Order: sequence, then C-alpha cells, then structure tokens
Amino acid sequence: MADPAMSVTPYWELTFDADGDPDGRRRDRLFAGVAASKVRDLVVFAHGWNNDRSTATRLYSGFFAPMPSLAREAPVGYVGVVWPSMRFSDEPIPDFPRPAAAGEPGRPALDKATRRALSETFPERATVVDRLAELLEGQSRDEDALEEFGRLARLLVMADPPTASVADVETDAPASSGPGMLTAPAAEVCEEFAATLARLEAPRGQGPSLSLPNPWDGAHELLRQATYHAMKRRAGTVGERGLGRLLGQLAEAAPGVRVHLVGHSFGARLVSFALRGLPAGVDTVKSVTLLQGAFSHYAFAARLPHDTRARGALAGVQDRVDGPVVCCHSRHDSALGTFYPMASRTAGDDRGLTGFDVGRVLGARWGALGYGGIKAVPGTRAWSLARALERRLPTSGCVNVDAAAVVRRGGPPSGAHSDIVHRELARLVLAAGRVG
Repeated sequence: MADPAMSVTPYWELTFDADGDPDGRRRDRLFAGVAASKVRDLVVFAHGWNNDRSTATRLYSGFFAPMPSLAREAPVGYVGVVWPSMRFSDEPIPDFPRPAAAGEPGRPALDKATRRALSETFPERATVVDRLAELLEGQSRDEDALEEFGRLARLLVMADPPTASVADVETDAPASSGPGMLTAPAAEVCEEFAATLARLEAPRGQGPSLSLPNPWDGAHELLRQATYHAMKRRAGTVGERGLGRLLGQLAEAAPGVRVHLVGHSFGARLVSFALRGLPAGVDTVKSVTLLQGAFSHYAFAARLPHDTRARGALAGVQDRVDGPVVCCHSRHDSALGTFYPMASRTAGDDRGLTGFDVGRVLGARWGALGYGGIKAVPGTRAWSLARALERRLPTSGCVNVDAAAVVRRGGPPSGAHSDIVHRELARLVLAAGRVG
C-alpha cells in the first residue's frame, strides 16, 4: 500500500488492458485493503494520454499531495488508474521534466521516445510505425508521399478494434464516414494542421508569416491527432467495461465506502463512461470531477441543439452519481480549443476553414467540454473556480467551473491542457465530494 513514489497513503493502483480487463491481483489488493482499512472516502483518478506508468504516478502524487491536509484528517484512500495510452514526447507538461529522448519542438521527425511509445501502443503495426517515421524524416515534396502518410496513419489507428464506446454522440441518422482527418485527402488535412500550428507558435501580436507552413509539420500533427482518436476509443472501453464493473464489485466488497471519480483529458472520458458501466442500484459514486475533459461537450445532452435526432452517449448518466458532476474548463487549453474540433468534425463538414477560424466556427459543434464546459444539459450551473471554492457546490447535476485562473501554463501545441496539478483543483475535488 505504501509506495515511495507516492505522496499519500493508503494508495492503490488499478491497471487495465485495452479491452478493459483489470489486473486481478491489483484489483483484489484494493478490495481487501479498503475493506480492512478505516477509509471512508476513496478518490479514484484516471490519467489522460501519458505514455507510461511512471508519468501517471508522478501526476497522481503531485495532485494528491495537498489532500490529506485539506481533508482535515478525514479517512481518505487514493487510487491511481493506469490504462494503455500514450503521449507524444514533444508535449510539455508543466512542472514535469522534459524526457531526455524527446525531439526538438516543432520538428516533424519522430523522436525515439515517441516511436517506442507508438510501437508499444500498436504492437501489431511496428512496420507501419517505421514507415511513418521514415516519411516524416524524408519530408518529400511529392504529394503522393503525404497521401501515403495519411493512409498509414489511418491504418495504424484502425488497428485498435472499434468498440461500443467509440462515439460521444449517438444518432438515428445514417452513420458518418468518421472524422474528416482520417477520410479527407491527406495533403489537405496536413496543410490545415500546419497552418494552425504556425499560428499557435507565432509570437503574440505578430502577423502571419509570408512563407507557407511546412505540410510535414501538419503530418506530424495528423499522426498525433489520429493516435489520440484511438486513445479516445480505448478510454471509453476501459471506463465502461472495466472501471464501471469494478466499482460495482467494490460496492459489494466495501459497501460503506464513498467513491469520488477524477479524470484528466481522456481519463475524464474514462471515468464518465464508467458511470455507463456502473451496475444498476449502485449508489457509492458520490462525485465526479472532470479536468480538461477531451470529449464532446454534448456527451451528457439528451438532445443536440443542431440535430434533434442525436443525443449524447452519456445522456442521463449524471443521475447515477449521488452528488455533482463537476466539469473544469479553461480557455488556455489549445489542445481542446483548436485541435480537438478540427480532429473531431466528420468528413466533409466545414471544409476550407483554416487556422483559428476552425476553433471558433467548429468549436460550437465539435467542441470539447474541457474547453467550454458541458453543453445542452438543462439546469447546468456555471461558476468560476473562486466561487466554487467559496460556496458549497450543488448536491446533484452538472456544474461547469471556469478554471482558467490556474489552468493557464503550457506552450504549443497543447497549451495549458496538462496544467492541472494545483491545490485549488484538489480542493475542488474534495468540495464536490463533501470530504472533510
């Protein structure tokens, strides 16, 4: 239970594979430990697209650190969920050391750390990863090379089998052909991503460069976004088929324990889909806190404003929480404010938009809740972080909390997406669950 790399105790780790199957020994250790301890509240945190266990553990240790003092000696236990995801090593994480093997920011070539992570994440596609790296290294001016890159990126991520937890939005309309980034001409998509990257990396106040962006910069971003599309599917599967079922078993093993779910990025999607997999009648989940959630802001909506035939895949699941669903969002998160809507739109939608026009126009329809909060759910409150910490949070329903006052650090391409290790956010988790 005691872990020298962890700032709190008691701490347990839960590990799931890509199909949502848990490591049985770790699961049993958690059940036995919680049942035997005096823990009353259990904070369960799921990471986003970190590429290894050690990175996730550092995140959990940093986030959990202030909680024992904030909980006023209440008996609290802590759980870190580890699931098979990955992070491109050129993405900075505030307060975390930059990996020694990481490549130079802005360079299209794949560094060794990212190649290794891709090969481990998609073990059946090692030769595809090698060819993608070769194409990025060569940066051929031949448009056919970009098209080959797009085809291989699509092949790579489609190696992950689709599951019932793919979509954030369900509809009775004919199925779309998928995200435009995976179906549109690769050269066009790469040029669009490259233009957006150039705008994000330009010094503040400086006009656009007169030179054309390198489309291979956009190809690198296409691979990143395509990979995250696969990670998004995995997060839903692990949540619904893995963590949700496990929480039902935990309720039987330790019926008096109150569970508080926390998720960052795709981990927010994971814990949200866990509610969909929660067995009927289980009421032990007392709060859910979503930190920079990387999934649709319509996921909880019973009906979409622009399409009455569509509904959120999680419509109504907030009622399975015996407490509030708190959604933290920040305008400084460029991963969600700019690239997420570009990558999430379906084929053929709003083609021809470039740069920040995409973020503004597509964000209304394809936006992420970690950028603008939960949308189209009647009764959702909207508070600032300061107000949420000063007052008692609602005892049910959805609450959007603008966390931009603290979630604000980070450079391109992800911005402040990973800037979540803050005492104020730890306080918010405990306040949502009425811990201490």
